[in-house]
Amino acid sequence: MSKVSREGEIYRITLWGSAVNLVLVAVKFVSGILGASAAMVADAVHSLSDLLTDIIVLAFVRISSKPADRDHNYGHGKYETLATIIVGGSLLVVGAMLLAGGVEKIVAAARGDVLAVPGWIALAAALVSILAKEIVFRFTVRVGRKTGSDAVIANAWHHRSDALSSIGTGIGIGGALLLGEKWAVLDPIAAAVVSIFIIVTAVKLLAPAINQLMEKSLPEEEEKFIWDAVAEDSSLHELHHLRTRRVGQVVSIEMHVRMAGDISLNESHRHSVILEKKLRGHFGQNAVINIHIEPLKVNGEYQ
Repeated sequence: MSKVSREGEIYRITLWGSAVNLVLVAVKFVSGILGASAAMVADAVHSLSDLLTDIIVLAFVRISSKPADRDHNYGHGKYETLATIIVGGSLLVVGAMLLAGGVEKIVAAARGDVLAVPGWIALAAALVSILAKEIVFRFTVRVGRKTGSDAVIANAWHHRSDALSSIGTGIGIGGALLLGEKWAVLDPIAAAVVSIFIIVTAVKLLAPAINQLMEKSLPEEEEKFIWDAVAEDSSLHELHHLRTRRVGQVVSIEMHVRMAGDISLNESHRHSVILEKKLRGHFGQNAVINIHIEPLKVNGEYQ
């Protein structure tokens, strides 16, 4: 997939998600206020955070798609990683806020405080939100996997977290409406449970993105592929100083490989090109591969 088509798909699905979020923010705030539902107002804030992360993804994906230049020899891929961290971080904050709010209401109910029973309009808004955000999640995560964009996948899970939040809100509102005032505590209980899932999702998104920024090596199975690719060529020996990392969506590989000292420069270059093609076939044509050829060593002396 070309950079232009990749960026186009990311922009289209993110703009569609933004439009849905904009409508849901308005619907939730209005229904939360008219239906006297604090849970729905909180859900509206969650949708507002979705809208803000859509804007972040749109901005950072454009920057990350810029080609390598004098100041960024490895390209701008880590801007997308940064976007993933911002999206995951906002998810973490929202999840923590929802959990704190839910626990506070549960404690208040345990003390004997009477919680307000929300109106039917709030329940209707929750059901609409669940359906809309689940549809947006499925389309967004599909595009994220197709384009290999961690930021889009992170944004998709933000949509899913909003749907989960609305499920908790819907259960609480529905339970209070059907069972009466004494069961109004179902709203904050459901919100607290859902917020834990949101926090777990945030951590799962943040961990790989932070690893990228911290220059973590590729997974063991990926590095094994490199070792095996070198071993397939009988002219290549003693792979060492292997260094791997990921720069956004681009893999960077550096290695030293020894060859017989009497091989011509043309011959050693031919073998290194063959190895590069194998690695690019696995890691992508944009992979940054640096192979340093050395002569064999015998008893500490180059041969």
